[in-house]
Amino acid sequence: MAGAVAAVTEHAPAAPGALAAYADLVAGCTRCPLHATRTQVVFGSGSPNADLMFVGEAPGFHEDKQGVPFVGAAGQLLGKLLAGIGLSRDDVFVANVLKCRPPGNRDPQPDEIEACESHLFRQIELIEPRVIATLGNFATKLLSGKPLGITRVHGQEQEVTLGGSRVTLYPLFHPAAALYTPRMLDVLEADFRRLPELLAREPVAPAPRPPLYAAPDPAAAPAEPEPVQLGLF
Repeated sequence: MAGAVAAVTEHAPAAPGALAAYADLVAGCTRCPLHATRTQVVFGSGSPNADLMFVGEAPGFHEDKQGVPFVGAAGQLLGKLLAGIGLSRDDVFVANVLKCRPPGNRDPQPDEIEACESHLFRQIELIEPRVIATLGNFATKLLSGKPLGITRVHGQEQEVTLGGSRVTLYPLFHPAAALYTPRMLDVLEADFRRLPELLAREPVAPAPRPPLYAAPDPAAAPAEPEPVQLGLF
């Protein structure tokens, strides 16, 4: 799987240090009430110029304490799944839809997602990943812009435009769902095995936009004037 490792580290970030600077800015975010109950903002971790990015739901208890996403049991499983395709956490970037832990690990609320989503979109813009693997329903619905749940769309890649670039969006079950269900783990492992293939594909170029105004071609023959009907008087 050495080729997969090379694929996720081949491009340079938009501006060196830009992601770290944005992380410092987000550390003081107070856009939604979650800032009052968090220990710290969980911005994300990994390579700032990775071609593969994972997006989960929200930080949990351990993530809130350590400031790093996916450090609990689900994070350990994510590490094993990455190792199975020849990658590590240092080769990819891992983030969540929400940057602050919801109390009691409850589901994100619509107003919280709305307040926080621009942070995620800015991360995508700065990292410029080629493949974004969404983990679970919330990330999948937000980034696909569609209401279909993860059970229906897992393992089905789609081309979307995020952060101004064409990206392969690849929905996956959240590792937490597979911790205690062997059948779910088998599905997640099978879907993971397709990631090297997706990373090896040639990037899809966006369709060119037509110009808003096209200057007239001086070499073109002048258009003949429309005939004018004369009046009788």
